[in-house]
Amino acid sequence: MILGLAAAAAVAVPASASASTGAHRADASPVAGHVYVNDNTAGTNTIAAFERHADGTLTPEAGSPFPAGGAGTGAGLSSQGAIQITPDGRFLLAVDAGSNQISVLRINFGGSLSPVPGGVIPSRGTLPDSIAVHGNLVYVANSGNGEANYTGFRLGLNGQLVPIPGSTVALAANAAPGDVLFNSTGTKLAGTEVGTSKIDSFTVGFNGLLTAAPGSPFPAQGLGPFGSEFRPTNPDQLFVSNAHNVGADTGTISAFTDAFDGTLTPVAGSPFADQQTAPCWVEITHDGRFLFTVNTGSGEISRYQIAPHGTLTLLGSTPVSQTGGVGAVDARLSPDGRFLYVDESKSGKVGVFAVGGGNLTELGTSPFALPTGATPAGIVVS
Repeated sequence: MILGLAAAAAVAVPASASASTGAHRADASPVAGHVYVNDNTAGTNTIAAFERHADGTLTPEAGSPFPAGGAGTGAGLSSQGAIQITPDGRFLLAVDAGSNQISVLRINFGGSLSPVPGGVIPSRGTLPDSIAVHGNLVYVANSGNGEANYTGFRLGLNGQLVPIPGSTVALAANAAPGDVLFNSTGTKLAGTEVGTSKIDSFTVGFNGLLTAAPGSPFPAQGLGPFGSEFRPTNPDQLFVSNAHNVGADTGTISAFTDAFDGTLTPVAGSPFADQQTAPCWVEITHDGRFLFTVNTGSGEISRYQIAPHGTLTLLGSTPVSQTGGVGAVDARLSPDGRFLYVDESKSGKVGVFAVGGGNLTELGTSPFALPTGATPAGIVVS
């Protein structure tokens, strides 16, 4: 079921991109930023864009949805990170899984999107489903059976991606990578192999090339390692959800220490019980104190407190109201950490939760509708 459902930290768009005429409307809270969702629509893929108001609510951006440039699959992607914003906030990158391409769009003043000339390029594999960005270095996970890999690109000043020679790392035919991500310093890259229940770990060279850690890929601590995130306040701690453990309420979250050479060592007590079904997507608060994971199978968001050394303490779970929450997928925090935005693929909507420490409260106006025909995969917040 999980492999049929839609799929690292978003960064702030410059103030110029966050401004909007909507901020002056008398009937709405001021616009504080934007939310973008990879619709993964069949045929022409599109990106849904919302004005994000200071009170957490969303209104569609004028002109939304915007053509991505490639094609979607019209079905769920089993991945995290299918859409990203560059660190300087100028560009948005999205996978076009239906056409085996990556699209780059410019984020305009006010939050609208425009295609970058020459911004749609082959992903150098099949079924691209996850993107990692650090500075101008970009890595893409291609998950197609028989052509699974991680491939590197450089992002130019004009938003064009250039493949890095020799950067492709081939994976097992059935690896089905679900996430690829950098740590906060860009010195490490990790990837989850959903199909083989392994975790890839690399160090990143100055030339952008990857060196596999001794012993990589490492066995996961459960079936179907899926969503993952490095701790924002500690680039040497990695957290991974185990989505495919057999049976209801058997999901777990693993915590690893990532050594200088990329070797992954489980934190004492890991994996940590989730008491829910199919924990897939992982998001950690910007202060590194709390971890949220979206349980696609049971429709709940589990909440953990993170100890300094990486141990997790389960605080409880918060239901996603729409359609019982089953089918909720990707989740991203706003840059100020006050709101968590959840891509609800089954209902084609975006849910919004107010964040209070390790607690979540869904807004009374949540969820907000995505464009007709969206089969959403990935969400970013500015």
